[in-house]
Amino acid sequence: MITSIQTVDIKYIHQTWPLVEKFIAESIDKGLDGGSADYTVDHVLGYIASGQWVLIVAVEDSNVIGAMTMSFINYPLNRVAFVTTTGGKFIISKDTFQQLKHIAKYHGATKIQAMARPAMVKLLKSCGMVTSNTMMEFKL
Repeated sequence: MITSIQTVDIKYIHQTWPLVEKFIAESIDKGLDGGSADYTVDHVLGYIASGQWVLIVAVEDSNVIGAMTMSFINYPLNRVAFVTTTGGKFIISKDTFQQLKHIAKYHGATKIQAMARPAMVKLLKSCGMVTSNTMMEFKL
């Protein structure tokens, strides 16, 4: 089975949301430090419905098997495609990462960045990502 990833046009966000909400919620629940996320699924829906974030779905045999969201950050020397949520099974592989690179480039990105739990670091390294910085956090 071949998995493809594709963006969802903003006009179809609300029709697609029931198919992906569980994947987004899963991603937030598995967030760093057991779920100390900075947003909820409702916030994510707001960001993608307003066009601030992009919704990407993973499809296999006409079934949605995962979803991810991406925001963009403009710096003086780079435009970063930042993966904000990822949920589902086998959504990231060398094959789908190639597709993700095309999506990021289409949106003008020069880099892709993502926060990753320790379990995901090995997988992302196999796709060519490198450790850049380690995010440390203290909740006040």
